[in-house]
Amino acid sequence: MNVTYKPLLPETEQPIVIIGASGIVKDAHLPAYKMAGFKVFGITNRTISKAHTMAEDHGIEHVFDTVADCVKHAPKNAVYDITVLPDQYVEILEQLPDGAAVLIQKPMGNDYKQAKEIVEVCERKKLVAAINFQLRFASFVSAARSIIDQGLIGDLYDLEFKITVQTPWELFPVIKQHPRLEILFHSVHYIDCIRSFLGEPKRVMARTWKHPLKDLSSCRSTIILDYGDTMSVKINTDHDHDFGTDHQESYIKWEGTKGAIKAKMGLLKNYPDGLPDEFHYIITEERNPNEWKTLDLEGSWFPEAFVGTMSNLMRFKEGSDDVLHTSVQDVLGTMKVVEACYQSNNEGGVPLNQID
Repeated sequence: MNVTYKPLLPETEQPIVIIGASGIVKDAHLPAYKMAGFKVFGITNRTISKAHTMAEDHGIEHVFDTVADCVKHAPKNAVYDITVLPDQYVEILEQLPDGAAVLIQKPMGNDYKQAKEIVEVCERKKLVAAINFQLRFASFVSAARSIIDQGLIGDLYDLEFKITVQTPWELFPVIKQHPRLEILFHSVHYIDCIRSFLGEPKRVMARTWKHPLKDLSSCRSTIILDYGDTMSVKINTDHDHDFGTDHQESYIKWEGTKGAIKAKMGLLKNYPDGLPDEFHYIITEERNPNEWKTLDLEGSWFPEAFVGTMSNLMRFKEGSDDVLHTSVQDVLGTMKVVEACYQSNNEGGVPLNQID
């Protein structure tokens, strides 16, 4: 069985200019770019001292006071990497050169209305714009896609995300108090990943909950995406399992008519240290039809998958890739599903007093 899962790298050098100096830049963007050999030209941040610290720690040559300064001094073929919160996206995008390549941190806006505004700016300025939904490029997702595309597990009829972990939201103080926490900033990854396999669902059913002892807008969700009578798709997240790691779960499971795949995402367990990923599969047409096998994969979600989103953008810009997988136009579909989740949460369900 030939499984391909590593991203192809660009054929040309395209210097990166980072706008924002948050923890995700330190923990994922910069390590991934170093791993891939991408050149980081410069960085800026509203609190400029953070940009200077990041530059000193990671050998970034240029620190700019403003986005305008970045644009003024950046090479013409620079790729802009926006790593701030959604409220700032439109303002920053308006300042970029027309036709520039830009990778925007997820989510694409706080709601569907803002997402459409972002797409409008990108299209008006002819930006080559993608959203950093890097889970699509995680090694275990790419390996599963390779197996499925070869038809080895037959026709998919079940796709499930199950997350039962203890998430230390205090590590994310900027988003911790967001009124749309769990689905918009976490389950959005899973929604986007599902769309990359199955396209657009017909309907969405969702409920998201608070915790009685935590000051969070939501920290647990159940989402059902309707793809018809045989394709079952569900997302279950519980970020409050503060009872040790023995019974924590973090996996994606694909089931098909000829086999199944289960990818255990170790990163989310014992976060931020994480545990090892695991990739298991079973193909019923093989010699031992009831035997699960293990595939050893290199890399994980953080930081390696961040190579995939940036590399795809660079390759699309240079003409090596025909498809920009997480384009703002495609991700608008993800944001539409997110909006439907919140609408279902607020309005869905049938009260029992309506049943005679």
